[in-house]
Amino acid sequence: MSLPPADTPLYNHPLPEIEQWLRSKGCQQDRDNLHCWHVQISTWKADIWMEVDALNVRYIAAGEDGRDLQRSFKYSLSRRDLDEAIFSGP
Repeated sequence: MSLPPADTPLYNHPLPEIEQWLRSKGCQQDRDNLHCWHVQISTWKADIWMEVDALNVRYIAAGEDGRDLQRSFKYSLSRRDLDEAIFSGP
């Protein structure tokens, strides 16, 4: 299965392709909550969950005071934009 071009909005990706993209970025799907994903990069970790109209990302203990940082990204953004926004870290 190949992904659509990177400039394609995420809402034009079928669910299996979104899941493939997340796996390719090192994310692991939560076994109990299939809409939730976990990722750990060398300097940060995050939880990503798919809602009806957006991808929500919680960067764990990434704030100056050790609090979690949460961001929401609409599916109308391209996969390239989401790649840069989410996986560049907090």
